[in-house]
Amino acid sequence: MSPLSVGMISGEFPPMRGGMGDYTRELAKGLSNLGAKPWVLTSSRAKIEGIDLPFEVIPLIHRWDFSCLARIQNIVAQKKPEIVHLQYQAAAYGMRPAIHFLPWRLRRSHHRPKILVTFHDLRVPYLFPKAGPFRPWAMKFLARGCDAVVTTDLQDEETIKTWGMNKVVSLIPIGSNIPYQSPPGYSPEEWRHRLGINYGETLLTYFGFLNESKGGEELIRALEMLTRKGERVTLLIVGATEGGSDPTDQVYAQKVKRLISDLGLEAKVIWTGYEPSQKVSGHLLATDLCVLPYRDGASLRRGSLMAALAHGLAIVTTIPQTPNPQIVDGENMALVPEQDPKALAEKIETLAEDYRQRGHLADGARQLAQSFSWDKIAEQTLQVYRQLLDSK
Repeated sequence: MSPLSVGMISGEFPPMRGGMGDYTRELAKGLSNLGAKPWVLTSSRAKIEGIDLPFEVIPLIHRWDFSCLARIQNIVAQKKPEIVHLQYQAAAYGMRPAIHFLPWRLRRSHHRPKILVTFHDLRVPYLFPKAGPFRPWAMKFLARGCDAVVTTDLQDEETIKTWGMNKVVSLIPIGSNIPYQSPPGYSPEEWRHRLGINYGETLLTYFGFLNESKGGEELIRALEMLTRKGERVTLLIVGATEGGSDPTDQVYAQKVKRLISDLGLEAKVIWTGYEPSQKVSGHLLATDLCVLPYRDGASLRRGSLMAALAHGLAIVTTIPQTPNPQIVDGENMALVPEQDPKALAEKIETLAEDYRQRGHLADGARQLAQSFSWDKIAEQTLQVYRQLLDSK
């Protein structure tokens, strides 16, 4: 039997910065390990020269406008995959409408593969000025053109099921895009010392892009409250502050930096900037508390949260908007109301003084992370492929 050919379409791919690109790389690796033959069609901005990967990457798309549809269709016709798997996040395609029409275009092809889409979030695309109700309609139109839909989060799964489509909606979580890999000769104490963290000081860590939905302002205001009370805390912001696809990241990052300046907290915040994954892992392992105050609640589709779980961190985050039985307050995360700096500061203060509870949360995070290995994610995805190919 010949290996299953899978064509993945992704608006971003490493070294472009973005969680969807990292997900596509890790999933393609996992599928390759299981004997499938994936290839990835992506942006021409993905400069992959010198990068050794067990699958083919085709960085040919200059613009994700309507001209890209014919190019994608031609490549699909040449390579004849049995499955076309579209990775969807509006920002990765420039918040523009063309990609929503791809499944319908491929359905008219002489070589008709099975088509599925993974929604990495349900943030509506910009499309054009005054698009209004057309924006959420575009995502429903995309889903209806596919043979199957995958979501990465329970809340998104429930939302998509209300769209009234007669097709399978599968929930497959994401994994951490930052593997647990401490640098050679790693010592948390020495790492903290190099960062300028003194003995007895609590190191708070925020990981991920600064985006409107991630609660950066609430985190800074909580830091100001703690500092005013005399708490010995420092905030480490790990990684690049903005991604490669969403221009609003940069605007919001500047807003957070202005707030830090206005509150006189420059000496309390350390910025690492973009770092290779091994250094990111070192920063995460040196932290006391990972603080991720998402404005839309904790969600297992958040790559930053998955990285914190994979590193066994004590995590303070916000209450999920849709209850998730895997997220348990006080067991694998500490939960506070969203957009509530006071509650956030109080929870941080309590945990800073309770080493035993921090250890309990860290143990719970490690245990939960075992459910989200890339091997398991690849197996679940391959099962969806096989169900599609077996269906009439």
